[in-house]
Amino acid sequence: MNLVTLEKVSKQYGERLLLDTVDLLINSGERIALLGRNGSGKTTLLRLIAGEENPDAGRLTIWGKVRVRYLPQDPYLNPDLTVLETVFSGEAPHLQRLRDYEQAVGRLAQRPGDPALQARLHDLTAEMDRTGGWAAEASAKAILTRLGITDFQQKAGTLSGGQARRLALAQALIDPGDLLILDEPTNHIDAETVAWLEQHLVDSAAAVLMVTHDRYFLENVATRIVELDRRKLISYAGNYSRYLEGRAAREEQLQAAEEKRAAWLRRELDWLRRGAQARSTKQKARKQRVEELLTLKYDSGSERVALSLASRRLGKRVLEAGGLAKTLGGQTLFQALDFSLFPGDRVGLVGPNGAGKTTLLNILAGKLAPDSGQLTWGETVELGYFDQLNEALEGEDRTRVVDFIEARAPLITTAEGERITAPQMLEWFLFPRPEQRTRIGSLSGGERRRLVLLHSLIRRPNVLLLDEPTNDLDIQTLAVLEEFLDHFKGCLIVVSHDRYFLDRNVDYIMPFDGGVLGTRYPSPYRFQPTTSPSPAGPSPQSTLPRPVAPKPPATPPLSWKERREFERLEDLIEALEGEIGRLEEEINGAGGDYQQLEALTAELETANHRLEKTMARWLELADRAG
Repeated sequence: MNLVTLEKVSKQYGERLLLDTVDLLINSGERIALLGRNGSGKTTLLRLIAGEENPDAGRLTIWGKVRVRYLPQDPYLNPDLTVLETVFSGEAPHLQRLRDYEQAVGRLAQRPGDPALQARLHDLTAEMDRTGGWAAEASAKAILTRLGITDFQQKAGTLSGGQARRLALAQALIDPGDLLILDEPTNHIDAETVAWLEQHLVDSAAAVLMVTHDRYFLENVATRIVELDRRKLISYAGNYSRYLEGRAAREEQLQAAEEKRAAWLRRELDWLRRGAQARSTKQKARKQRVEELLTLKYDSGSERVALSLASRRLGKRVLEAGGLAKTLGGQTLFQALDFSLFPGDRVGLVGPNGAGKTTLLNILAGKLAPDSGQLTWGETVELGYFDQLNEALEGEDRTRVVDFIEARAPLITTAEGERITAPQMLEWFLFPRPEQRTRIGSLSGGERRRLVLLHSLIRRPNVLLLDEPTNDLDIQTLAVLEEFLDHFKGCLIVVSHDRYFLDRNVDYIMPFDGGVLGTRYPSPYRFQPTTSPSPAGPSPQSTLPRPVAPKPPATPPLSWKERREFERLEDLIEALEGEIGRLEEEINGAGGDYQQLEALTAELETANHRLEKTMARWLELADRAG
């Protein structure tokens, strides 16, 4: 069943065109992830579908009585309502009954002898029995508890920022409507809760449209990924792994198209240079085509070259901290805490919110003094700290992006001696040259985070502290950061709930809970990319360390029949890859023809399934062929 349809929708802010005649179809039961660079218009698209903004052109249709629920990144909660009143404030009939019941209980507690209130509560209790309202109440309280909120009578206005965010998430999950829109739902919740949320969404009957950077979440939840790229929407069937494969194929197609465009442009320019007259309509049209080609820019991947700056030399002594203690707001976060860092250490600190992880990083970075204890850094340490507060941008709203980096970047060269300029560094961090003249005050929240991240790296630290680095960063920016970390030879301390980021980038995990910093243990997963490098990052497949198995007995060589099959499979794989590419192009160009889209998507799934089976057989024979 179709829930939402976008046809030729466009949206512009000032001089910035975010959506250019885009089409999108959302069906019941789908779990769609929306990807794209920070500032590309993802949140704007969510707000359009949620009815909080209107398109400048095109048509957006919410069919029938479809109910759409929207959880923004910064949700508003009525500070005067209790936790239960907040989650029961939805429009669904079962929530109305729960709200009436809770209100009746509260009034009767104030006037226990009132016969009218007693009769009212009796009627509501019978209605709850008849409609199964007790199960709905138990489910609501279970969701709140699972999200770490147990005081149901606490006023929403007294909650911390993280608690308020989780309360808003609970409210959305309890009453998801027919389409639930989530903007960065995994921010500010721990890894265990994220895993629970994954299963909850998979089990839910509601369709889901979400923006998230959590690649495990994308892998386990998404049934389709839609990428917002160059103001257009490109749809990929399947989860994150399938998206990586489709995106890599599309990049190859774009590169081939760019090479053809460049060759054609060279021929056209050569023709013009030979002095042909441009007076006729035909000649003028040809010249206009050349001018248009000169302005086209296809993404060849060069703008996402990772920041591979040489690190400063790090000596043998890095960090010794002993007896650290800190109390904030009357709460003792830790005491007698010891911590050492040695050359090459890459450590992830994990634990529940409020355990003191950020406080510890602030003490290590010198932003906060410990109540007691000693902290000694090595003489060669150059510290970089990517915190959550964006303090580096305070008072810089009128400053242009390129000027901000130029004023702070020293003379930087690569390991090969190549001079690195501020515009080059900004390009690597996904700020194209025209956007580098933008004033910082005009940047989106994600773009500001990306700029702060670059600011943390431009002085080439050899010890890097990252506090929740994946919050508010798009996957493309994370790929740039991760490629930088692949080349980074210094020490790394990461506080994060993002399982994928930790698995990929640290060697050891240290649990931090109850004021105790636990013993290091090896990071449980190590990534082995299964696809060619992609701007979206490595494939989210990983392997657990396993004992070395005994060497298997030698396998027999291929028979003549198997060798012929092996040769035919190579041709079949090439044909299937070509068919998949053709189907993806047709899907991208199908526009609002939804019957054609469904048919093409089904064909694409069949072709991908055939390719997987064919590849598995080819690999089996290839191993034996040597």
